[in-house]
Amino acid sequence: MEQITRPSRERWLLFLVAGLVLILDIISKELVRNNLPIYTYWAPFPALGQFFRFTHTTNTGIAFGLFQNANLIFTIFASIISIGIIYFNQKLEPGNVLLRIALGLQLGGALGNLLDRLLFGSVTDFLDFGPWPVFNVADTAVVAGILLMAYVVLQEERNERATNTKND
Repeated sequence: MEQITRPSRERWLLFLVAGLVLILDIISKELVRNNLPIYTYWAPFPALGQFFRFTHTTNTGIAFGLFQNANLIFTIFASIISIGIIYFNQKLEPGNVLLRIALGLQLGGALGNLLDRLLFGSVTDFLDFGPWPVFNVADTAVVAGILLMAYVVLQEERNERATNTKND
């Protein structure tokens, strides 16, 4: 039997992270759809209800309720982005573990919301933190992936500047 090389294992990290995000997203949305009627809320901690509660809403826009009624456009966009992430993952050099995790978070989030759009015609949102728009696990994963990617890029730039300074 052929041994899996480190670069091959690293490539699978994207799919592992994306799969975990997707599973968590599907389960959480299904729990909300089955237990909380649409446009109602549940405050698990009543004293904190104005700061955090579960509010069952739907969204035809993107993360945090932006750009409503563009479901078809975002279905196409999420499909293209997902394919791009998978392609980019294959081209990444070994050693980019944090970047692969960031991409996995983004892929899992994109696929979670894409699945909702295809099955239900809109995305189920339920995490309600006071003044913020209502969002879901997939939205959270996309934002976390973008922030982690920004961190990785900034660290690489810092390291490159430090290397160039030493060489001057």
